[in-house]
Amino acid sequence: MSLTRRTVLKSAAAAVPLAAATTLPSSATTLREPVAIGRLAEKIQAGMAKYAIPGAGLGVWYRGREYVRGFGVTSVDTNEPVTADTVFRIGSTTKTFTATAIMRLAERGRISLDRPVRAYLPDFATADPAVSARVTVRQLLNHSAGWQGDYFEDTGDGDDALPKYVADMTKIPQLTPLGKVFSYNNAAIGVAGLILETVYGKTYETAVRELVIDPLGLDHSRYFRSELAGFSVAASHNIVDGKPVVEPSFDRVPRGLHAAGGLISSPRDQLRYARFHLGHSGLPQVISDRTRLSMQSHPGPGGTLFVELNGVGVSWMLRPTAQGPTVVQHGGDWSGQHSGFLFVPQRDFAITLLTNSESGPLLVAELFADDWALQEFAGVDNLPAVPRELPARRLAEYVGTYVAQQIGFDGKPEDIGLDVTADEGELVASAGGQAMFRFAFYRKDFVLALNPDGTPTHTRANFVRGDDGQVEWLRYGGRLFRFHAAGTRKPAAFSHRVL
Repeated sequence: MSLTRRTVLKSAAAAVPLAAATTLPSSATTLREPVAIGRLAEKIQAGMAKYAIPGAGLGVWYRGREYVRGFGVTSVDTNEPVTADTVFRIGSTTKTFTATAIMRLAERGRISLDRPVRAYLPDFATADPAVSARVTVRQLLNHSAGWQGDYFEDTGDGDDALPKYVADMTKIPQLTPLGKVFSYNNAAIGVAGLILETVYGKTYETAVRELVIDPLGLDHSRYFRSELAGFSVAASHNIVDGKPVVEPSFDRVPRGLHAAGGLISSPRDQLRYARFHLGHSGLPQVISDRTRLSMQSHPGPGGTLFVELNGVGVSWMLRPTAQGPTVVQHGGDWSGQHSGFLFVPQRDFAITLLTNSESGPLLVAELFADDWALQEFAGVDNLPAVPRELPARRLAEYVGTYVAQQIGFDGKPEDIGLDVTADEGELVASAGGQAMFRFAFYRKDFVLALNPDGTPTHTRANFVRGDDGQVEWLRYGGRLFRFHAAGTRKPAAFSHRVL
């Protein structure tokens, strides 16, 4: 499907039948469920009804216990209940599996994060020869390579899909200097996947399976739909006239994108994976504690990706809090499959939520970008963000058109844009004459993205300045939209991104 199919999501009023929730404590003895878990279940059920989400899978580690359960149904056509072992496509949380597998080889001395990519892929090239020669494995994994990241060309389903995907990256423009700016980069993780495949000597999927998935006992985590026989599988749903409708065309993910977002997994497996990265005893030590902690530290350049980020470590987004503890986060999106995933090491807390509807991001944002779950379970908050009105003269430097580009399945570039104007102390971002967001500043260059009526989207964004101090980019959803002065560029239609 075209990646622009996922349009801006709006709340759907249709109610969705909910299956009975089943709590699965980690011990054999059934213990009383904490009140906070009950409140979380109520919030999920209310969100599913509000946003027309047929099914969701939840995993929580809280106060030394597991809580894993399903809500709703895998498909509105079958009404099969979601369980703790129902599988969903986890999207970009896959990137952390790619990185964990690379770290296994790093421990064996077979990959060094600070060596150039060409030490492993001698023919590697993007549009900028200097960057092609100098970019390191670490810069791939912390999203600071600087080239356009949304490159989704379909290179087939064969074992050569990933090599072909990377070989075609000369068509990708360099946007920012190497290592200087955070910009979310699916293409860079594809390169990291090919390094893993090349050094390990087997296909990418086999490498991750043998290095991470099987050693951790993740029995419901697979890359290929052909491997899902006997599994409970969450169908992908579009929203049509406010109601969820099964959409089989959403299921296809080109194999060349597997390293960036192709894994299919269950709530139970995702929580076990989170506990591994929390360093829990009793789980296989796939990588050493020192290596595991190194993935969660020493971030690259910071910015925003729905929340504020100190930067990205080795694939993990590192999110600051007002109280000090770091939130380690990912999550992922694909058409009809949207999920959140985070843990707070200093609070020994983890949560994952997987959904099977195009409207899933609305509920994921409430639980993974907003403060509620972090306050309830970990006692931490986002950095303060109190919006304030700016005078027209201050807003004027941000007014203009912001354009990003992605390369679709067909290998052709497509512009995506927003026209930004000033209005009553805030900015209004529009596409095709329709207001999409209001941007309310809470500190210099950082904004809260609000719905056109002023209600929150739970999303933060920021403007990025060039060396001359002038606004050069809008970073929204982690992507860079290039600034064009008012009247010099007509924007294309806006679309949320995937992976």
